[in-house]
Amino acid sequence: MISILYKEISGFFTSLVAYMTMAAFLLVTGLFLWVFPDSSILDYGYAGLDSFFNIAPYLFIFLIPAITMRSLAEEKKDGTFELLATRPLSDWDIVLGKFLASLAIVILTLLPTLIYYFSVYQLGITRGNIDTGAVIGSYIGLILLGSAFTSIGLFTSSLGKNQIIAFTVAVFLCFFTFSGFDSISSIISLQGIAGFLTGLGINQHYQSISRGVLDTRDLIYFLSFTALFLMLTKTILGGIKW
Repeated sequence: MISILYKEISGFFTSLVAYMTMAAFLLVTGLFLWVFPDSSILDYGYAGLDSFFNIAPYLFIFLIPAITMRSLAEEKKDGTFELLATRPLSDWDIVLGKFLASLAIVILTLLPTLIYYFSVYQLGITRGNIDTGAVIGSYIGLILLGSAFTSIGLFTSSLGKNQIIAFTVAVFLCFFTFSGFDSISSIISLQGIAGFLTGLGINQHYQSISRGVLDTRDLIYFLSFTALFLMLTKTILGGIKW
């Protein structure tokens, strides 16, 4: 598993697309946080990173599928999956190795955004006038969200050899699981089960953690969600071997 983890991370950073993807994420979040008037901290007059944590999940919907789309689809396309399958590695070694590598890349992409926190910390009228607890909770929420989206991206990458299809399907599933249930719950005929439907979606649990409250139910939700898609990926890999 460690060898796959190292191979995936090193392989990702040898591609120009990797740096372009990460740069695009940082550029867009920077524009929303500092430039665009409707979300700029400088115009908002409040020492917080709410605009960043509100826009980041929607950028993750495109960023993470771009990271994961090549994980297994490229192996199948290049014919290297058969070589990988013959090594003394279990299906779980392959799945977890690729999952942890992609998640590590997501976390590395988030690390430069810590400069936003330190900037707001210094720029406040009262130095340090920022809710650090809420920021920490929001970053934990983003990592858990990244974990859920990474498991989806890995699952779609295991479905075939075409990376574009894997990317497209992953974007759809990430968007639907994040905000689709909220939209469905707004249907008038489903108002009686609206609370249940929103609870199935990721957005409600992400918003809960982003408030700085680490509820066990939210943690269990994200862990169960991630485990479900990893199990589906493992099942597909097992079927390919047979």
